[in-house]
Amino acid sequence: MAHDRDALWASGYDETVEVNQRALIDKVLARYSGEFTVFRELLQNSDDAQSSAVEIYFETEEYLRRKNNKDAMQPEDGVGFPDLKATPVSQWTFRNNGIVFRDEDWNRLRKIAEGNPDEEKIGAFGVGFYSLFSVTEEPFVISGGHGMQFYWKEKTGDQLLVRRGDLPSKDALQPNPWTTFEMTLREQGPVPQPFDLTRFLASSITFMVHIRSVSVFIDCHRLAHLTKSPGVPRELELPKVLKKSSGSGLMSVKSVQSAATRIQAHVMHAVYALGTEKPLILTVEEPPKVSQGGFFSSLLSTFTSHHQPVLAKPLPKPQVHRDPTGVYTSSVTLTMFNADVDVKLDKKLQSELHRSTKKNPPNHLNYSLIYTGKDEYDVSLDEEKSQPISSGSVFQGLRADLNGAGQAHVFIGHATGQTTGIGGHMASRFIPTVERESIDLVDRNVAIWNRELLYIGGYLCRAAYEMELENIRMLWNEASDSTNTNGFHPDPQLRDWLRDRFLHVLKFFTFHVSTPSSDVARFLEAAFFGCSTLPLKVLSTTGVRDASDVRAPDPMFSSFLKNLPVLPAPILLSASLAIRTLQSKGLITNITFSDVLAQLRQHPLNEDELVACLKWLVGQQDPTHDATRARTELLNATILSLGSGKDAKPIPLSMVQYFIHQRMIPLDGPLPDSLMPLSVTKHFTQEQLRSFGWREFLILDWIQHIFRPDVMNADPAQDVTRSLEWAERVLTVLARTWPSLSKESHEKIKAMFIQKSCIPTSSGLYKPQLAYFPSANIFNDLPVVTFTSGGALKGNMEKLLSFIGVRKHVDLQVVFDRMVKTGDWTISDLITHLVTIQSMLTPDEITKLQMTSAFSKEGESALPEKKSRYRASDLYEPSVTNRQLGLPIIDWGEKTKWRSNSEEAKLLHRLGLRKSPPLDLTVKLCVSSEPDIRSAAFKYLIDSIPSRYPDYRCEKFGHVAFIPAVDNFGPCMGTPDEVFASHQWKVLGFSVAEDAFRDIAVSKLGLKEHPPATRIVALLEKTSPQDQNVARRWFEILAGHVAGFSSSQLLIISGLPIVPTQVEPGSQALRWLSPSQCYLGGASKGQFHSKLFVFVDFGPSANSFLSACGSKQEPSVEEVASILVADPQKFYDLAGGYENYLVELRNLAVNARLLSTGALARMKVSPILLSFRRQRKSRKESNKAPDIDEDDWELLYELRKPLDVVIADDTNAYQMFGESIYTAPQEDLVENFYAILGSKRLSAVVKEDYRITSEMKHNKSAADTRALLLERLPLFLHEHTHTRTNVSLSWLSNQDNFKVRVFGKLTVVKSLSFGDNTLKREQDASAVAKRSGHGPIELWLSGSTQVDMYEVATSLCRLLFETVKVNDALLFMTILSTDLKALKRRGYNVDKILRQQNDRKLVEAARGSFTSIPVPDPRMSQSLKSETRSLSPSHRTKVPGGWGTSPPKAVASKPVFPPAPAPPLITAPPVPPPKPSTPSAPPQHTVSNEDVGRHPVIPNIVNNTLQNIRRKIPGFNSSSEDSLTLSQGSQNPRIPPTVTPQSNIRSNVAMAIRGCRPEEGKLVHNRREMQTIKESLDEGYCDISGHVAELDHIGVMGTMKIFIARDVPEPRTFVTRKHDSLARFIHIVTPLANIYSLPMTALHIFYDLEGGLIAFNRNGSLFLNYRFFEAWHDQDVKNGNINQAYISWYFTLAHEIAHNLVQPHNSEHEFYFSALCEAHIEKFTQLLSQ
Repeated sequence: MAHDRDALWASGYDETVEVNQRALIDKVLARYSGEFTVFRELLQNSDDAQSSAVEIYFETEEYLRRKNNKDAMQPEDGVGFPDLKATPVSQWTFRNNGIVFRDEDWNRLRKIAEGNPDEEKIGAFGVGFYSLFSVTEEPFVISGGHGMQFYWKEKTGDQLLVRRGDLPSKDALQPNPWTTFEMTLREQGPVPQPFDLTRFLASSITFMVHIRSVSVFIDCHRLAHLTKSPGVPRELELPKVLKKSSGSGLMSVKSVQSAATRIQAHVMHAVYALGTEKPLILTVEEPPKVSQGGFFSSLLSTFTSHHQPVLAKPLPKPQVHRDPTGVYTSSVTLTMFNADVDVKLDKKLQSELHRSTKKNPPNHLNYSLIYTGKDEYDVSLDEEKSQPISSGSVFQGLRADLNGAGQAHVFIGHATGQTTGIGGHMASRFIPTVERESIDLVDRNVAIWNRELLYIGGYLCRAAYEMELENIRMLWNEASDSTNTNGFHPDPQLRDWLRDRFLHVLKFFTFHVSTPSSDVARFLEAAFFGCSTLPLKVLSTTGVRDASDVRAPDPMFSSFLKNLPVLPAPILLSASLAIRTLQSKGLITNITFSDVLAQLRQHPLNEDELVACLKWLVGQQDPTHDATRARTELLNATILSLGSGKDAKPIPLSMVQYFIHQRMIPLDGPLPDSLMPLSVTKHFTQEQLRSFGWREFLILDWIQHIFRPDVMNADPAQDVTRSLEWAERVLTVLARTWPSLSKESHEKIKAMFIQKSCIPTSSGLYKPQLAYFPSANIFNDLPVVTFTSGGALKGNMEKLLSFIGVRKHVDLQVVFDRMVKTGDWTISDLITHLVTIQSMLTPDEITKLQMTSAFSKEGESALPEKKSRYRASDLYEPSVTNRQLGLPIIDWGEKTKWRSNSEEAKLLHRLGLRKSPPLDLTVKLCVSSEPDIRSAAFKYLIDSIPSRYPDYRCEKFGHVAFIPAVDNFGPCMGTPDEVFASHQWKVLGFSVAEDAFRDIAVSKLGLKEHPPATRIVALLEKTSPQDQNVARRWFEILAGHVAGFSSSQLLIISGLPIVPTQVEPGSQALRWLSPSQCYLGGASKGQFHSKLFVFVDFGPSANSFLSACGSKQEPSVEEVASILVADPQKFYDLAGGYENYLVELRNLAVNARLLSTGALARMKVSPILLSFRRQRKSRKESNKAPDIDEDDWELLYELRKPLDVVIADDTNAYQMFGESIYTAPQEDLVENFYAILGSKRLSAVVKEDYRITSEMKHNKSAADTRALLLERLPLFLHEHTHTRTNVSLSWLSNQDNFKVRVFGKLTVVKSLSFGDNTLKREQDASAVAKRSGHGPIELWLSGSTQVDMYEVATSLCRLLFETVKVNDALLFMTILSTDLKALKRRGYNVDKILRQQNDRKLVEAARGSFTSIPVPDPRMSQSLKSETRSLSPSHRTKVPGGWGTSPPKAVASKPVFPPAPAPPLITAPPVPPPKPSTPSAPPQHTVSNEDVGRHPVIPNIVNNTLQNIRRKIPGFNSSSEDSLTLSQGSQNPRIPPTVTPQSNIRSNVAMAIRGCRPEEGKLVHNRREMQTIKESLDEGYCDISGHVAELDHIGVMGTMKIFIARDVPEPRTFVTRKHDSLARFIHIVTPLANIYSLPMTALHIFYDLEGGLIAFNRNGSLFLNYRFFEAWHDQDVKNGNINQAYISWYFTLAHEIAHNLVQPHNSEHEFYFSALCEAHIEKFTQLLSQ
């Protein structure tokens, strides 16, 4: 690239860059959008040329013609004033009298974008002149005798040329001082808006430095003449608090001057007539909003919204015809503030500004601000009203813009489009944008310059504002001093004038939004408020103050905060925007609580002001503040000035405590200083007064005040102890209010009166307790109450005097001294006197009587001096019962008969005389040593409960032996805890109540019917039954009270030796064992177990008690295992040999899950497993035939350790090595149990190898055999269900995956390595199958012998399945060796199975991969069906027992699975293929839905049902024979067919039932076990892969626990809502459980919302789905039809019980399902027939 550039400079040539000058000028002019742009630019140039006068001519074509003929200045006769709207103008002429053009000026004029480099000049960009091209094509400039004509090359070209030269006027003697710009218009038109032009010119010359006069002509007629007369500038003293420079220091104010400038305008009426009406723009001020909240939150809302300007339309003036040439003269006076500014820029900023403006920035500049004062503004408005036409004044743009109408602009020599946002124009050396319409705040460096200038502008505004405010302050203070108004308020008229003047300046300096750039007003406002270190000053109601000291007005405070400086309300209403701004800046705030406090502390309030203040305080309801604390502070700060002048008495509200409400208190008496005057409190309610923390001045307060020593000593006339009249007045006032006073007040008043001698009596002032009422007339020398006013002592006065202690009767002690001790009165006489005065006795006197020993006892000495005296409470009334009980009786005498209801008796009872003995005394008398008293007391006690002794509780007297009882030794006395009501407990040695009162012992005395469990346990710990008969009686009694024992107590009893048993059978010697060591049922029940364990039988009732205490019905699996491990051989001997021992092993196998880990560990190392080894019979017998038959072997049984026993899972290997190894019994259940204990399988210890000769390729038998296998495999796999296949049928169908090869000879070599045995056997074979890893399966055939299908089946089964059974090979062999027609006859649905298999192949081929086949609901397949194999799917969705109702679709679509694996099959029955049916076989009856409804004979239905079920199970004939035989086509040369004994089947069935157990957990968490399920003909077995969600235990009904799924709503009320239906379900299930001998605790009910799970077996716990019962049977059962429900749930239970033996749903499960049904069918038939 560098090489190319060098070559270009070496060989190239230069060309100029061409500019389309017309397009460039048009683009420049496009940016000049303002009106009168031409005149604006020419005016600015004129001012730069120091012109003092400017003339503008609009010349018509006719005028130009005459002008060229030199007669233009002489108007033609008859030519009138032209129509300014219609007269076309052909040329504009602009001229000024400034400095004529110099050569540099002429040169710069023809250059675009080369501005004036003089920094004192405004022009900057060099494009202003070219604005002339907006109206003309060829402008002509004349100056100093020279001229320059602009023209376009070829008229329509784009190149601008100039022609310059001297003019003839150059040589004139008097040179022309005018510089003229002639603009021949591109198109003629009228004068451009004459009125607006005049208004524009009036505004433009305002800031012009040199121009003083501007005239506008049309032809020779002067339309307008404007003159400016600047005044003499006055130096202003700058406030020291103002910062003269911004933080950057680029510009600094040196001085500020002010001068008055007058502009006068002479304007023709014709111009006014063409004026466009521009009415004033007024602002609709938003009035301030007073906060609706409490005072402490806010008093005024914050002003945030902007005002909305609207046009104020003045009324139109009537039109008056005027002479258009008439001239109207107007003027305006402006105040011009000029700031002298020094500029100090760094070099970088100077260079950047020079680059932008093409001139150096000035070092010194002026900043001007036009301010129109209030008076000048008003004069201008008045003058405008007198102008001829209502088009507004030509000075309207110069007057103050107080309403934010946007009429104040920024001037850069002349007005720009940028508004200032305040009320006046500003002018300075701002750098504008190119079109000069706004200030440039975009360019980074130019923006710095302009922002600095805006700071100076804000400073100048603040200086002008402060000076005006200082003038207002001085006028206010002078006027205030002259009017002697305490320095606050001047004359109202002057005050209003000063307020309006402040409003004017405030509105003038209100910052509105500026346009087009809002930043201008924002920067000005920031400088205005930020240039001072002191707050802004404003005019308040008290004069000029800092804004921070002035508050927004609030009428709530005006009545009592009269000295607080606030904004005058008119200012708040008229200048809301300014006030909002001040409030937003925090300068003016609302009246705060602190303001109120400060004012109240400084200025005491008179009564009216205090009332207003308190009313305001009452009105404050602000829950967000601590109003109580605030009110306390305010009351503490307030001082009431009571009175006036020198008599004024200050009362701080902090010391006020009371207010008067009751007018009864004498106001002329002594009152406390802390009482608020009534003149204030009468304006408020009591609640309001209490809110101030004051309380009412009550009578009690008044009494306490006048009883104070200082108050009493102050005036004897108002001392209750010295003035009878004042004491009587006080008592009178107190008596009037006495009923309304509280008891507490009564007591306090009484306490004060008792201490003072203040009761007026006949003997003077006495204390109340020494004064008497006139009614006390026993003695004549008593001081009796007497009032000087003669007032009666009755009503409230009597109550008052009586309460404070004035006596109505003589003291009792006096009576005792004068009467009783003389012996003149008896007890009855004394009581009679007391009865007459008892209404006057005080409580203290009654108490004294109660405590005085003034009464004698019956039966003592008659002499008064020898009689003992007792209190009334020590004696009893004289009744017969009290005398029988030997109680002390009052000596009433014989003179007066005793009557219990007399007034005397009532008074004695009041004094404490007892009517009857208390409860504890009565009980004490029951154990008296005197029999008569003891008997009478016990009878009295019985009769008095509960009438006299309702609070009797036997627990209170548990230590007192007052109960007559009987025990084994005879009558006795016992405590309530020792005696029991039930007589049966006497047998166990407990004390029982006597027969006479046994019936009421429990109800009245609270005796317990039975001893508590703790007592019984304690008894059994100490004592055991003597013999078995006693034990039976004890246990029978305790059986009825088992529920009263806790589990811990039963656990204790289970270990106590309380069960007597015989040491030896038939022996009389006894030994005592604990219940946990015994088993119930007698020795005969246990049979074999009775030889190992102790069985007892005390009868059903007694046995139930022992069962609760830990005795079991039979030994647990753990216990049997322990006995077995302890001595296996003894266990074997006691069992009686092989069969019974094997039964025990089966039992252990079934319940292996119940064995502990420790038990299993001991069993693994003990010789407990029964095993057998084959050995040949005697040689003579064995040599009879070359092939040893099964009968030539005998079995040797031996007990061995699990590791020494082999599980014979390989029949062929067993035939070879059977005589060398001990193997397990060939039962699946037993074999699995052996495997758990560690026994190895034979297939695991035998290794198999093959020897072959040469392969016979292309042998037809290989292809035939492969085809046969693939054809018959579907039939076989369809029947095989107990384990899954390793490979799929589709996989085998692939040629590469399954190969058949033929060899000359095959030899199988099997090696056994087990224990010490290492054996090897060889055998010729006709077929073997092998597979290496996951490779293909190869079937090798021997070509030299006939292929044995059994060997084919055996070898393939080992590869096809994970576990192989003997029956698998037999079944597969049968299917392979039997033709299809024979298989059909035997019941195989050959066509359908093969068709289904073919369909699967097609589907798999379409999908490209193997997928599982959906199966129907297996549980549904167990319903009754037609015997034929062509039922529709809808008939296959039945459930067991659901004969008449089709299940819901959801049930049919989901299989039902057992929740957890059950133990495997115990004894596997032989499963031969079905016998072929014969034509003579009787036809089977088909049971359909209609049959159930029509056939009334229930047993027939059940029998037919069972037949259908049996026919579905392989191994059952279609006939009713019990024997199971092999089919004719089966060949099994090694193991002959055998029939499982019925005893074994019955044993397994019983074992399955015993395997059911209750569910102990509260949460059933079901696990999933997915199994691959194959169809069986047209019906599928029940799929066990179903699962249910987690179930929660929610309750129990009877003995059955209820579980529900977690998504069931409202689980807590489920049992309540479904109670009746659940009860019907339990009613159905209970008899069925009894048929199967199932414990009810093993059955559980569950409920879910969806799914097909009808029931499941979880580790022996059976769960039945209530949802299916409710849907299918509940309504029928409710209507009385219960048989169908019985049938359905009978088979469901059998199905689930069978899972205790066999986990999967296969032929073995169905075998035991059928066996269970058969075993209990008779009982079930009886149930149905009931």
